[in-house]
Amino acid sequence: MEAANTEEIHLRHVEKDVLIPKMMREKAKERCAQKVEAFNHCCKETGFLMVFKCREENAALKECLTIHYKDPAFFELCKQEYIQEKLEFERTGVPTKNRKQKVPTSM
Repeated sequence: MEAANTEEIHLRHVEKDVLIPKMMREKAKERCAQKVEAFNHCCKETGFLMVFKCREENAALKECLTIHYKDPAFFELCKQEYIQEKLEFERTGVPTKNRKQKVPTSM
């Protein structure tokens, strides 16, 4: 069977407006990992005062995430990955998260 052209795949409203943006958020957090880590570290160190003391780290994290959220090329990349996962699910019936889990070595 020949692979379908991902441009021809019809995406539902929920896929375009919810599922793909969710994937974008997850991938953006990976791409902004250093800023996520810096913000988390600051919060752990300062406790209740984090609202005041971690403003710089929070602003840097928000800026990094926003750059990715507003990038049309990043949306397209995530959309294509989503479509590939959708096609693979339709072909195999196995959800992506189940496919990515390691099979236990001992039973």
